[in-house]
Amino acid sequence: MSKKKADLSQFEQTLSELEQIVQQLEQGELSLDQSLQQFERGITLARHSQQLLQSAEQKVQLLMQQQQQESLLPFEPEQEN
Repeated sequence: MSKKKADLSQFEQTLSELEQIVQQLEQGELSLDQSLQQFERGITLARHSQQLLQSAEQKVQLLMQQQQQESLLPFEPEQEN
């Protein structure tokens, strides 16, 4: 699996787990200890997701800078003899 697909898959899995944690916490059926553990896990997942997003943003910025540095040449069609 390519790095990009792995990062995307990891990001999607993280979001999915975060959604599950939120649902569990909203239901209110967990004990206080379980709720605190899930909340802590959620914070960890949120931070990890933020890091993945920042990494992606840096890649986009780098690509945009590279594109601006490239000079475009005007199109000149081939001359027929």
